[in-house]
Amino acid sequence: MGGFPFSGSVRRHVSGLGVLPALSSAERTERPYFDDVSPRNVSAVVGESAVLRCRAKHIGNRTVSWMRKRDLHILTSHIFTYTGDARFSVLHPEPSDDWDLKIDYVQPRDAGVYECQINTEPKINMAVMLSVEDESFTPAPQPPPRSSAAAATIWGSQDVYVKKGSTISLTCSVNVHSSPPSSASVLWYHGNAVVDFDSPRGGISLETEKTEGGTTSKLLVTKAALTDSGNYTCVPNNAHPASVSVHVLNGEHPAAMQTSNRATYLTSQLSCALITYLLSSMAGR
Repeated sequence: MGGFPFSGSVRRHVSGLGVLPALSSAERTERPYFDDVSPRNVSAVVGESAVLRCRAKHIGNRTVSWMRKRDLHILTSHIFTYTGDARFSVLHPEPSDDWDLKIDYVQPRDAGVYECQINTEPKINMAVMLSVEDESFTPAPQPPPRSSAAAATIWGSQDVYVKKGSTISLTCSVNVHSSPPSSASVLWYHGNAVVDFDSPRGGISLETEKTEGGTTSKLLVTKAALTDSGNYTCVPNNAHPASVSVHVLNGEHPAAMQTSNRATYLTSQLSCALITYLLSSMAGR
């Protein structure tokens, strides 16, 4: 994709109508504007982090937001995130004018145009192009942990059975102290692919609670289909990951499977006992 041809020597004000002339000093003291000193073209490698810069001056009580252009999805507003994809966050060190969008574990689908917006009337925005380089990277659900003793735990059994059409609910706890709490993040994988909360499938959401004592991440997959079966991995950025195996059943109840497994086990035990008895009888003759 092509870049955005902006001159580095002139700061400009961008709106949905195009590029407006540079503002005078008097005008800048009365209305917000973008301090256009950051690159409009950003490159990132799959699996790494990308930061899209946005510096908004004199916003007053107005709000700075980030929007993904391809689907007009609002990702962040002020310091809050408005997407179920936990890879997105806003970086705003107080009391700076920076409102940077951070994307962790960048994926090829993240490539495209993002807009930093100020809710003036009319609204003004600044576009940033993200290019993603795919170096045949295979997502590795085990980033280097900060502590060898820190590990994630997924509640319940390592094998989860759900009926087709019901909801898959997986809760992962990471009992790692972090300062600030927001520095700890959790990513979910289905097999070797990062769970895509904005996929056409829909019905996938994430609930995350962060405290100084740790992080709890709850993955919800509604209307489970047979294709939702497989290995799910909770991958914290500061601890060892944890995995469970999900089995979506097409009409068969988990209890039936467990009963069948128990019967198979008992049959195996009886067979072993019978063979042992026969061998002992033959040896005694």
